[in-house]
Amino acid sequence: MQSHEILREVFQQCSPKQVAAEMGLSLSMIYKWAEPPDPQAGSGSTNPLDRVEALLQCTNDKRLVQWICERAGGFFILNPKMNHAHPDYLIPATNEIVQEFADLLAVIASAAADNQITEKEAEQIRRRWEELKSVTETFVACSELGNFRVLKENPPGVSRGATRSA
Repeated sequence: MQSHEILREVFQQCSPKQVAAEMGLSLSMIYKWAEPPDPQAGSGSTNPLDRVEALLQCTNDKRLVQWICERAGGFFILNPKMNHAHPDYLIPATNEIVQEFADLLAVIASAAADNQITEKEAEQIRRRWEELKSVTETFVACSELGNFRVLKENPPGVSRGATRSA
């Protein structure tokens, strides 16, 4: 689905007038966002979704998407790239999830040992939790396709540059 199509659907549920008023923009600008781009006309306005996509492409920094997801009350998990079905990495992949969970529990136990959790400890807990979610999502996606080769070629903790230390 194209960004202008999503915006058109959103504006069926949320008034473009309200969006324009709350964002301090003209109603015509909001309507332009829901129109397909016309490169031949050389006019129009790039909608916010396309701008976010362009920013993501030029920075290649997934924290932008993670921030948006957090603002929406969720989180971002990168889909694994799947090639061929090779379930030869099932046991090590399962062990990876168990290890990530153990790492998370160790961070939580260490942080809670003094009956309080500092801001730095909360950040460490969040990092470990995000890593566990990513590893688990990769495992689930591989399970659905019967493809564990991607895990063997790109171990979860390594492919994102994450560290194993708590």
